[in-house]
Amino acid sequence: MSAPTYQREGSLEAPTRHPLDWRSDDFYDETSLFEELERVYDICHGCRRCFSLCNSFPTLFDAIDESESMELDTVPKKAYWDVVDHCYLCDMCYMTKCPYVPPHEWNIDFPHLMLRAKAARFKEQGASFRDKTLTSTDRVGSLAGIPVVAQIVNATNKTKLGRSLLQGALGVHKDAPIPDYHSNSARKQLKDYRNAPGDGAEPTEATRGKVVLYTTCYGNRNKPEIDTDLVDVFRHNGIPMAIAEKEVCCGMPKLELGDLEAVQKAKETNIPILAAMVDAGWDIVTPIPSCTLMFKQELPLMFPDDPDVIKVRDAMYDPFEYLMLRHKDGKLNTEFKNSLGKVSYQVPCHLRVQNIGLKTRDLLQLVPDTQVEAIERCSGHDGTYAVKKEYHDISKKIARPVVNRVKKAETDHFISDCPMAADQISQDLEDRKGEHPMGLLKHAYGL
Repeated sequence: MSAPTYQREGSLEAPTRHPLDWRSDDFYDETSLFEELERVYDICHGCRRCFSLCNSFPTLFDAIDESESMELDTVPKKAYWDVVDHCYLCDMCYMTKCPYVPPHEWNIDFPHLMLRAKAARFKEQGASFRDKTLTSTDRVGSLAGIPVVAQIVNATNKTKLGRSLLQGALGVHKDAPIPDYHSNSARKQLKDYRNAPGDGAEPTEATRGKVVLYTTCYGNRNKPEIDTDLVDVFRHNGIPMAIAEKEVCCGMPKLELGDLEAVQKAKETNIPILAAMVDAGWDIVTPIPSCTLMFKQELPLMFPDDPDVIKVRDAMYDPFEYLMLRHKDGKLNTEFKNSLGKVSYQVPCHLRVQNIGLKTRDLLQLVPDTQVEAIERCSGHDGTYAVKKEYHDISKKIARPVVNRVKKAETDHFISDCPMAADQISQDLEDRKGEHPMGLLKHAYGL
Protein backbone atom coordinates (compact mmCIF):
# COMPACT_ATOMS: atom_id res chain seq x y z
CA MET A 1 0.00 0.00 0.00
CA SER A 2 1.41 3.41 -0.95
CA ALA A 3 1.90 5.98 1.78
CA PRO A 4 -1.27 8.11 2.01
CA THR A 5 -1.32 11.87 2.19
CA TYR A 6 -2.10 13.56 5.49
CA GLN A 7 -4.25 16.44 4.29
CA ARG A 8 -8.01 16.12 4.33
CA GLU A 9 -8.60 17.76 0.98
CA GLY A 10 -11.27 20.39 0.58
CA SER A 11 -12.61 20.06 4.13
CA LEU A 12 -12.24 22.19 7.22
CA GLU A 13 -15.01 20.34 9.01
CA ALA A 14 -14.62 19.12 12.57
CA PRO A 15 -14.40 15.33 12.93
CA THR A 16 -17.75 13.57 12.92
CA ARG A 17 -18.30 10.88 15.54
CA HIS A 18 -20.78 8.25 14.37
CA PRO A 19 -23.06 6.52 16.89
CA LEU A 20 -22.05 3.02 17.96
CA ASP A 21 -24.20 0.36 16.30
CA TRP A 22 -23.59 -1.90 19.28
CA ARG A 23 -27.00 -3.60 19.26
CA SER A 24 -26.64 -4.98 15.73
CA ASP A 25 -25.54 -8.57 15.03
CA ASP A 26 -22.92 -7.32 12.58
CA PHE A 27 -21.17 -5.39 15.35
CA TYR A 28 -20.19 -8.71 16.98
CA ASP A 29 -19.75 -10.81 13.82
CA GLU A 30 -16.19 -12.13 13.73
CA THR A 31 -15.84 -12.10 9.94
CA SER A 32 -17.12 -8.55 9.67
CA LEU A 33 -14.97 -7.42 12.58
CA PHE A 34 -11.76 -8.84 11.11
CA GLU A 35 -12.50 -7.34 7.71
CA GLU A 36 -12.68 -3.92 9.36
CA LEU A 37 -9.58 -4.58 11.48
CA GLU A 38 -7.64 -5.51 8.35
CA ARG A 39 -8.85 -2.41 6.50
CA VAL A 40 -7.96 -0.02 9.31
CA TYR A 41 -4.68 -1.70 10.28
CA ASP A 42 -3.52 -1.52 6.67
CA ILE A 43 -4.28 2.20 6.51
CA CYS A 44 -2.46 2.74 9.82
CA HIS A 45 0.52 0.80 8.44
CA GLY A 46 0.70 3.15 5.46
CA CYS A 47 0.49 6.25 7.63
CA ARG A 48 2.21 5.53 10.98
CA ARG A 49 1.45 9.01 12.27
CA CYS A 50 0.34 7.64 15.68
CA PHE A 51 3.57 5.79 16.48
CA SER A 52 4.27 7.99 19.51
CA LEU A 53 0.93 7.51 21.27
CA CYS A 54 -0.08 4.38 23.20
CA ASN A 55 1.54 0.98 22.70
CA SER A 56 -1.15 -0.24 20.28
CA PHE A 57 0.57 1.36 17.33
CA PRO A 58 4.15 0.17 18.00
CA THR A 59 2.68 -3.29 18.58
CA LEU A 60 0.96 -3.18 15.18
CA PHE A 61 3.92 -1.75 13.31
CA ASP A 62 6.42 -4.16 14.88
CA ALA A 63 4.18 -7.12 13.99
CA ILE A 64 4.06 -5.96 10.37
CA ASP A 65 7.79 -5.19 10.13
CA GLU A 66 8.69 -8.57 11.60
CA SER A 67 6.30 -10.54 9.38
CA GLU A 68 7.41 -12.55 6.35
CA SER A 69 6.15 -10.07 3.74
CA MET A 70 6.50 -6.97 5.94
CA GLU A 71 2.88 -6.31 5.10
CA LEU A 72 -0.33 -7.03 7.00
CA ASP A 73 -1.15 -10.15 4.97
CA THR A 74 1.41 -12.26 6.84
CA VAL A 75 0.71 -10.93 10.35
CA PRO A 76 -0.83 -13.63 12.58
CA LYS A 77 -4.32 -12.93 13.91
CA LYS A 78 -3.05 -13.14 17.49
CA ALA A 79 -1.18 -9.89 16.86
CA TYR A 80 -4.50 -8.25 15.96
CA TRP A 81 -5.68 -8.93 19.50
CA ASP A 82 -2.40 -7.71 20.99
CA VAL A 83 -3.10 -4.33 19.38
CA VAL A 84 -6.61 -4.34 20.88
CA ASP A 85 -5.29 -5.17 24.35
CA HIS A 86 -2.94 -2.20 24.36
CA CYS A 87 -5.70 0.28 23.50
CA TYR A 88 -7.20 1.94 26.58
CA LEU A 89 -9.59 4.19 24.65
CA CYS A 90 -7.80 7.45 25.44
CA ASP A 91 -9.16 8.80 22.11
CA MET A 92 -6.02 10.80 21.38
CA CYS A 93 -5.38 9.18 18.00
CA TYR A 94 -8.86 10.14 16.85
CA MET A 95 -8.78 13.66 18.23
CA THR A 96 -5.20 14.76 17.61
CA LYS A 97 -3.41 12.58 15.06
CA CYS A 98 -5.51 10.68 12.55
CA PRO A 99 -6.07 12.53 9.25
CA TYR A 100 -8.68 10.00 8.11
CA VAL A 101 -11.43 10.45 10.67
CA PRO A 102 -14.89 11.16 9.25
CA PRO A 103 -15.96 13.05 7.20
CA HIS A 104 -12.92 11.66 5.34
CA GLU A 105 -14.08 8.89 3.02
CA TRP A 106 -11.88 6.32 4.79
CA ASN A 107 -13.97 6.84 7.93
CA ILE A 108 -11.36 5.77 10.51
CA ASP A 109 -12.39 5.63 14.17
CA PHE A 110 -9.60 3.57 15.68
CA PRO A 111 -10.70 3.77 19.35
CA HIS A 112 -14.24 2.68 18.62
CA LEU A 113 -12.99 -0.14 16.40
CA MET A 114 -10.92 -1.31 19.37
CA LEU A 115 -14.03 -0.99 21.53
CA ARG A 116 -15.97 -3.10 19.03
CA ALA A 117 -13.28 -5.79 19.20
CA LYS A 118 -13.30 -5.73 23.01
CA ALA A 119 -17.09 -5.99 23.04
CA ALA A 120 -17.13 -8.88 20.56
CA ARG A 121 -14.56 -10.79 22.60
CA PHE A 122 -16.37 -10.08 25.86
CA LYS A 123 -19.64 -11.34 24.40
CA GLU A 124 -17.98 -14.50 23.16
CA GLN A 125 -15.53 -15.24 26.01
CA GLY A 126 -16.38 -13.04 28.96
CA ALA A 127 -13.46 -11.69 31.00
CA SER A 128 -10.99 -12.90 33.60
CA PHE A 129 -11.78 -12.69 37.31
CA ARG A 130 -9.11 -10.00 37.66
CA ASP A 131 -10.52 -7.81 34.89
CA LYS A 132 -14.07 -8.18 36.16
CA THR A 133 -12.91 -7.29 39.67
CA LEU A 134 -10.86 -4.25 38.64
CA THR A 135 -13.79 -2.82 36.64
CA SER A 136 -16.41 -3.48 39.34
CA THR A 137 -15.67 -0.22 41.13
CA ASP A 138 -18.96 0.01 43.03
CA ARG A 139 -18.73 -3.54 44.39
CA VAL A 140 -15.07 -3.31 45.35
CA GLY A 141 -15.51 0.17 46.83
CA SER A 142 -18.49 -0.87 48.93
CA LEU A 143 -16.64 -3.87 50.36
CA ALA A 144 -13.30 -2.13 50.85
CA GLY A 145 -15.07 0.89 52.33
CA ILE A 146 -16.41 -0.99 55.35
CA PRO A 147 -14.59 0.67 58.30
CA VAL A 148 -12.58 -2.30 59.61
CA VAL A 149 -12.09 -3.76 56.13
CA ALA A 150 -10.78 -0.43 54.81
CA GLN A 151 -8.10 -0.34 57.49
CA ILE A 152 -7.02 -3.91 56.74
CA VAL A 153 -7.01 -3.39 52.95
CA ASN A 154 -5.06 -0.13 53.15
CA ALA A 155 -2.52 -1.54 55.61
CA THR A 156 -2.02 -4.74 53.57
CA ASN A 157 -1.57 -2.80 50.33
CA LYS A 158 1.31 -0.86 51.90
CA THR A 159 3.39 -3.98 52.61
CA LYS A 160 5.69 -5.82 50.22
CA LEU A 161 4.19 -9.15 51.22
CA GLY A 162 0.65 -7.89 50.66
CA ARG A 163 1.50 -6.53 47.23
CA SER A 164 3.32 -9.72 46.23
CA LEU A 165 0.27 -11.75 47.25
CA LEU A 166 -1.99 -9.39 45.30
CA GLN A 167 0.19 -9.77 42.22
CA GLY A 168 0.20 -13.55 42.49
CA ALA A 169 -3.50 -13.91 43.17
CA LEU A 170 -4.99 -11.15 41.01
CA GLY A 171 -2.29 -10.08 38.56
CA VAL A 172 -2.05 -6.55 39.98
CA HIS A 173 1.56 -5.43 39.61
CA LYS A 174 3.33 -5.21 42.94
CA ASP A 175 4.76 -1.76 42.15
CA ALA A 176 1.67 -0.17 40.63
CA PRO A 177 0.18 2.74 42.58
CA ILE A 178 -3.15 1.72 44.07
CA PRO A 179 -5.37 4.02 46.13
CA ASP A 180 -6.53 3.87 49.71
CA TYR A 181 -10.19 3.22 50.47
CA HIS A 182 -12.10 5.49 52.82
CA SER A 183 -15.03 4.39 54.96
CA ASN A 184 -16.01 8.04 55.44
CA SER A 185 -16.86 8.47 51.78
CA ALA A 186 -17.55 11.78 50.06
CA ARG A 187 -21.24 10.99 49.80
CA LYS A 188 -21.36 10.40 53.55
CA GLN A 189 -19.58 13.68 54.20
CA LEU A 190 -21.90 15.48 51.81
CA LYS A 191 -25.12 13.74 52.87
CA ASP A 192 -26.75 17.05 53.78
CA TYR A 193 -26.49 18.08 50.12
CA ARG A 194 -28.80 15.37 48.80
CA ASN A 195 -31.32 17.09 46.55
CA ALA A 196 -30.61 20.32 48.43
CA PRO A 197 -33.05 23.09 47.48
CA GLY A 198 -31.78 26.44 46.30
CA ASP A 199 -32.62 29.26 43.95
CA GLY A 200 -29.12 29.26 42.53
CA ALA A 201 -26.53 31.94 41.91
CA GLU A 202 -27.10 34.46 39.17
CA PRO A 203 -27.16 32.54 35.87
CA THR A 204 -24.87 33.33 32.95
CA GLU A 205 -25.30 32.78 29.26
CA ALA A 206 -23.93 29.22 29.60
CA THR A 207 -24.62 28.26 33.24
CA ARG A 208 -27.73 28.14 35.39
CA GLY A 209 -25.93 28.87 38.63
CA LYS A 210 -26.63 25.78 40.72
CA VAL A 211 -24.81 22.49 40.42
CA VAL A 212 -25.33 18.84 41.24
CA LEU A 213 -22.06 17.02 41.89
CA TYR A 214 -21.68 13.53 40.44
CA THR A 215 -19.11 12.36 42.96
CA THR A 216 -17.67 9.43 40.89
CA CYS A 217 -16.48 6.10 42.30
CA TYR A 218 -12.94 7.35 42.74
CA GLY A 219 -13.89 10.66 44.26
CA ASN A 220 -16.39 9.03 46.58
CA ARG A 221 -14.36 6.13 47.95
CA ASN A 222 -10.69 6.76 47.15
CA LYS A 223 -10.14 10.53 47.16
CA PRO A 224 -13.15 12.08 48.95
CA GLU A 225 -11.25 15.33 49.45
CA ILE A 226 -11.58 15.99 45.71
CA ASP A 227 -15.35 16.15 46.08
CA THR A 228 -15.38 18.07 49.34
CA ASP A 229 -12.82 20.57 48.00
CA LEU A 230 -14.99 21.08 44.92
CA VAL A 231 -18.06 21.78 47.03
CA ASP A 232 -16.08 24.27 49.15
CA VAL A 233 -14.78 26.11 46.07
CA PHE A 234 -18.16 26.27 44.34
CA ARG A 235 -19.91 27.45 47.49
CA HIS A 236 -17.20 30.08 47.94
CA ASN A 237 -18.31 31.29 44.51
CA GLY A 238 -21.92 31.49 45.69
CA ILE A 239 -23.03 28.41 43.74
CA PRO A 240 -25.57 26.15 45.54
CA MET A 241 -24.52 22.49 45.47
CA ALA A 242 -26.35 19.16 45.64
CA ILE A 243 -25.57 15.50 45.24
CA ALA A 244 -27.96 13.05 43.59
CA GLU A 245 -30.04 10.82 45.82
CA LYS A 246 -28.25 7.83 44.27
CA GLU A 247 -25.43 7.23 41.83
CA VAL A 248 -23.46 4.27 40.48
CA CYS A 249 -20.30 4.02 38.39
CA CYS A 250 -20.45 6.04 35.16
CA GLY A 251 -19.63 2.87 33.21
CA MET A 252 -16.21 3.84 31.83
CA PRO A 253 -14.35 0.83 33.37
CA LYS A 254 -16.90 -1.57 31.90
CA LEU A 255 -16.73 0.24 28.55
CA GLU A 256 -12.98 -0.34 28.43
CA LEU A 257 -13.61 -4.01 29.22
CA GLY A 258 -16.13 -4.28 26.39
CA ASP A 259 -19.02 -5.11 28.73
CA LEU A 260 -21.58 -2.88 27.04
CA GLU A 261 -24.57 -4.47 28.78
CA ALA A 262 -23.05 -3.38 32.12
CA VAL A 263 -22.66 0.13 30.71
CA GLN A 264 -26.35 0.13 29.83
CA LYS A 265 -27.27 -1.07 33.32
CA ALA A 266 -25.30 1.78 34.92
CA LYS A 267 -26.89 4.24 32.53
CA GLU A 268 -30.37 3.07 33.50
CA THR A 269 -29.63 4.02 37.11
CA ASN A 270 -27.74 7.28 36.63
CA ILE A 271 -29.44 8.98 33.71
CA PRO A 272 -33.05 9.19 35.00
CA ILE A 273 -31.87 10.67 38.31
CA LEU A 274 -29.54 13.20 36.69
CA ALA A 275 -32.05 14.09 33.98
CA ALA A 276 -34.68 14.84 36.62
CA MET A 277 -32.24 17.21 38.33
CA VAL A 278 -31.53 18.91 35.01
CA ASP A 279 -35.29 19.38 34.61
CA ALA A 280 -35.30 20.97 38.08
CA GLY A 281 -32.76 23.55 36.95
CA TRP A 282 -29.43 22.02 37.93
CA ASP A 283 -26.20 21.84 35.96
CA ILE A 284 -23.87 18.85 36.57
CA VAL A 285 -20.12 18.62 37.23
CA THR A 286 -17.83 15.67 37.86
CA PRO A 287 -14.26 15.92 39.22
CA ILE A 288 -12.82 13.06 37.12
CA PRO A 289 -12.29 13.71 33.36
CA SER A 290 -13.06 10.11 32.35
CA CYS A 291 -16.47 10.28 34.03
CA THR A 292 -17.22 13.63 32.43
CA LEU A 293 -16.29 12.20 29.03
CA MET A 294 -18.50 9.17 29.60
CA PHE A 295 -21.57 11.38 29.98
CA LYS A 296 -20.55 13.92 27.35
CA GLN A 297 -19.45 11.52 24.60
CA GLU A 298 -19.65 7.77 25.07
CA LEU A 299 -23.19 7.40 26.42
CA PRO A 300 -24.61 9.76 23.75
CA LEU A 301 -22.87 7.68 21.07
CA MET A 302 -24.26 4.46 22.54
CA PHE A 303 -27.76 5.86 23.11
CA PRO A 304 -28.19 8.66 20.54
CA ASP A 305 -31.98 8.39 20.57
CA ASP A 306 -32.43 8.65 24.33
CA PRO A 307 -33.53 12.23 25.10
CA ASP A 308 -32.50 11.98 28.74
CA VAL A 309 -28.95 10.97 27.77
CA ILE A 310 -28.76 14.00 25.50
CA LYS A 311 -30.22 16.21 28.22
CA VAL A 312 -27.55 15.08 30.70
CA ARG A 313 -24.81 15.50 28.08
CA ASP A 314 -25.80 19.10 27.48
CA ALA A 315 -25.84 19.90 31.23
CA MET A 316 -22.52 18.14 32.02
CA TYR A 317 -19.36 20.17 32.66
CA ASP A 318 -15.79 19.79 33.76
CA PRO A 319 -15.61 21.83 36.99
CA PHE A 320 -12.93 24.22 35.75
CA GLU A 321 -14.80 24.63 32.48
CA TYR A 322 -17.87 25.61 34.51
CA LEU A 323 -16.03 28.14 36.64
CA MET A 324 -14.35 29.71 33.61
CA LEU A 325 -17.70 30.03 31.84
CA ARG A 326 -18.89 32.00 34.84
CA HIS A 327 -15.68 34.04 34.86
CA LYS A 328 -16.39 35.02 31.26
CA ASP A 329 -19.48 36.84 32.56
CA GLY A 330 -17.74 38.27 35.62
CA LYS A 331 -19.22 35.77 38.09
CA LEU A 332 -16.02 34.13 39.38
CA ASN A 333 -14.65 35.12 42.76
CA THR A 334 -11.10 36.31 42.02
CA GLU A 335 -10.21 37.41 45.55
CA PHE A 336 -7.30 35.03 46.05
CA LYS A 337 -5.31 35.02 49.28
CA ASN A 338 -2.41 32.71 48.43
CA SER A 339 -0.19 32.52 45.36
CA LEU A 340 0.69 29.10 44.00
CA GLY A 341 4.13 29.75 42.50
CA LYS A 342 5.24 27.52 39.65
CA VAL A 343 2.95 24.60 38.81
CA SER A 344 3.55 21.61 36.52
CA TYR A 345 0.21 20.48 35.12
CA GLN A 346 -0.29 17.14 33.36
CA VAL A 347 -3.37 17.44 31.16
CA PRO A 348 -5.23 14.08 31.15
CA CYS A 349 -6.09 12.60 27.77
CA HIS A 350 -9.79 12.30 28.62
CA LEU A 351 -9.82 16.02 29.35
CA ARG A 352 -7.94 16.99 26.18
CA VAL A 353 -10.38 15.13 23.95
CA GLN A 354 -13.33 17.10 25.37
CA ASN A 355 -12.10 20.02 23.23
CA ILE A 356 -12.77 22.67 25.86
CA GLY A 357 -9.27 24.12 26.03
CA LEU A 358 -6.99 24.25 29.06
CA LYS A 359 -9.51 25.64 31.54
CA THR A 360 -7.68 24.30 34.60
CA ARG A 361 -4.51 26.10 33.58
CA ASP A 362 -6.38 29.28 32.66
CA LEU A 363 -8.19 29.48 35.99
CA LEU A 364 -5.14 28.79 38.15
CA GLN A 365 -3.19 31.44 36.25
CA LEU A 366 -5.72 34.00 37.46
CA VAL A 367 -4.12 33.55 40.88
CA PRO A 368 -1.46 36.27 41.38
CA ASP A 369 2.18 35.19 41.15
CA THR A 370 1.22 31.83 39.67
CA GLN A 371 2.71 30.24 36.55
CA VAL A 372 1.30 27.00 35.16
CA GLU A 373 3.19 24.84 32.66
CA ALA A 374 0.83 22.50 30.85
CA ILE A 375 2.22 19.10 29.82
CA GLU A 376 0.02 17.53 27.16
CA ARG A 377 1.35 13.98 27.35
CA CYS A 378 -0.27 10.75 28.48
CA SER A 379 0.37 9.30 31.94
CA GLY A 380 -0.13 5.76 30.64
CA HIS A 381 -2.41 4.91 33.54
CA ASP A 382 -5.93 4.40 32.18
CA GLY A 383 -7.57 3.25 35.38
CA THR A 384 -6.72 -0.43 35.01
CA TYR A 385 -4.01 -0.69 32.31
CA ALA A 386 -1.16 0.51 34.53
CA VAL A 387 -2.00 -1.76 37.45
CA LYS A 388 -2.02 -4.98 35.41
CA LYS A 389 1.10 -7.10 35.79
CA GLU A 390 1.63 -7.50 32.06
CA TYR A 391 1.23 -3.81 31.16
CA HIS A 392 2.64 -1.87 34.12
CA ASP A 393 6.19 -1.50 32.79
CA ILE A 394 4.86 -0.30 29.44
CA SER A 395 2.63 2.22 31.18
CA LYS A 396 5.64 3.62 33.02
CA LYS A 397 7.50 4.01 29.74
CA ILE A 398 4.56 5.98 28.34
CA ALA A 399 4.64 8.22 31.44
CA ARG A 400 8.39 8.82 31.33
CA PRO A 401 8.30 12.02 29.20
CA VAL A 402 5.93 13.61 31.71
CA VAL A 403 8.11 12.54 34.64
CA ASN A 404 11.18 14.03 32.97
CA ARG A 405 9.38 17.32 32.21
CA VAL A 406 8.24 17.68 35.81
CA LYS A 407 11.70 16.88 37.18
CA LYS A 408 13.37 19.46 34.95
CA ALA A 409 10.77 22.13 35.70
CA GLU A 410 11.56 22.29 39.43
CA THR A 411 8.11 23.66 40.18
CA ASP A 412 6.37 24.16 43.52
CA HIS A 413 3.45 21.86 42.68
CA PHE A 414 2.65 18.99 40.35
CA ILE A 415 -1.04 18.54 39.49
CA SER A 416 -3.35 16.55 37.26
CA ASP A 417 -7.14 16.59 36.98
CA CYS A 418 -6.92 12.78 37.00
CA PRO A 419 -5.79 11.57 40.46
CA MET A 420 -4.76 8.20 39.04
CA ALA A 421 -2.47 9.91 36.53
CA ALA A 422 -1.05 12.09 39.31
CA ASP A 423 -0.24 9.02 41.42
CA GLN A 424 1.32 7.22 38.47
CA ILE A 425 3.63 10.12 37.65
CA SER A 426 4.47 11.24 41.18
CA GLN A 427 5.57 7.70 42.02
CA ASP A 428 8.75 8.51 40.06
CA LEU A 429 9.18 12.01 41.48
CA GLU A 430 11.51 12.08 44.43
CA ASP A 431 10.45 15.27 46.14
CA ARG A 432 6.78 15.89 45.51
CA LYS A 433 3.37 14.29 45.52
CA GLY A 434 0.72 14.75 42.86
CA GLU A 435 -2.11 17.08 43.82
CA HIS A 436 -5.56 17.72 42.42
CA PRO A 437 -6.00 21.24 41.00
CA MET A 438 -9.25 21.73 42.94
CA GLY A 439 -7.33 21.41 46.20
CA LEU A 440 -4.80 23.92 44.89
CA LEU A 441 -7.58 26.34 43.98
CA LYS A 442 -9.07 25.93 47.44
CA HIS A 443 -5.69 26.80 48.92
CA ALA A 444 -5.47 29.89 46.68
CA TYR A 445 -8.78 31.04 48.11
CA GLY A 446 -7.46 30.50 51.63
CA LEU A 447 -10.24 28.07 52.51
